[in-house]
Amino acid sequence: MGTYPPPGPGAGGVGRRIEEALELIEMELRHAAAYVNDAVIPQVRSESIVAMRKTADALRKFADRLDRQPPPNPPQSNPQSGPQSNRDPRS
Repeated sequence: MGTYPPPGPGAGGVGRRIEEALELIEMELRHAAAYVNDAVIPQVRSESIVAMRKTADALRKFADRLDRQPPPNPPQSNPQSGPQSNRDPRS
């Protein structure tokens, strides 16, 4: 005949097995949530703080380097030619 396992003893055997399975799933979910809260989140927070400090240090060094650079020389206009014009010289 069939290869299915026989139903559990008495009325509601399958229902009871489903309830037990749900209880086990809920217990595992609680353990998983506790692990995430107790181990994963503190580790991520710690590593994030280290990364932010390294980034802040790199930005500080970059800003210091920019401060040490002399400002660029602005283009000097020729006083004899007067104000620059946007007109096309061919016209």
